[in-house]
Amino acid sequence: MTMGAADVPVPYMQRTRDWYLALGFDNPYVWAHHVDVPFARLKKPVSETKLALITTAAPYQADKGDQGPGAPYNAAAKFYSVYSGDVRTDHDLRISHVAIDRDHTTMEDPASWFPLSALRAVEGRLFGALTPRFHGLPTNRSIRHTMEVDAPEILRRCQEDGAEAALLVPNCPVCHQSVTLIARHLEANGIPTVIMGCAKDIVEHVGAPRFLFSDFPLGNSAGKPHDPQSQAETLSLALRVLEGAPGGRTTVQSPQRWSDDPSWKRDYSNPATRSADEMAAHRAKAHADREVARNIRNAT
Repeated sequence: MTMGAADVPVPYMQRTRDWYLALGFDNPYVWAHHVDVPFARLKKPVSETKLALITTAAPYQADKGDQGPGAPYNAAAKFYSVYSGDVRTDHDLRISHVAIDRDHTTMEDPASWFPLSALRAVEGRLFGALTPRFHGLPTNRSIRHTMEVDAPEILRRCQEDGAEAALLVPNCPVCHQSVTLIARHLEANGIPTVIMGCAKDIVEHVGAPRFLFSDFPLGNSAGKPHDPQSQAETLSLALRVLEGAPGGRTTVQSPQRWSDDPSWKRDYSNPATRSADEMAAHRAKAHADREVARNIRNAT
């Protein structure tokens, strides 16, 4: 394989199917898919628009185990209901999601997945103003629950806050599906959206109105970690996509590169690059995590 052949976006849907089959789950996930895409046009220039931020990052829970940089997936730290937070204060949000790319990113810099500080830095200049609250969207494997419970609740809160547009920032593969479903619901109800994400195949398969694709490891949708310039450029480009998209299914790829070496794309959830012992350990943890998550859902 030539270097150029390897330097294409990670096929997350296929990798996820292959990975879970290798872990012993024989019911491949069926991703949401739509042909038609709703599209709401901005009613004023983005520089005058009131913007809502929607994240899939989880509030840190000190009693729920390791959620810090490099932490393994922590099923106990998941959240299952929409939450909101004050945009004028700082928040400790983590991404110990099930399928973050832990091999190639450290999860050390929250600004690479939660761009609240970057938004505050350009508020009143690149866009009009933030809504009073940002909103947290659960990473829900159930498409029905996302559409019947989470989507109406996100819409209600955005409308309550007077949002005139929304920026959505996913992390893991299912996060990318969830935010795309939410974006579609918001657009169908008159609120323009733009997604900043890293899983191109998932977002386009679900059918996004506007999408800024950064070809980075999952967990870096808002820019490279510890790189304020990358983060500022990612946000600026997303806002330009929000304003300039001609219609639904607009995808713009960021010109930024994660690395001159694209080999990181080969490793993500790839059983072929893992030893038998590694796969056995992954298999045991996946089944244990599934039981933890089931118990939490049943108790919620």
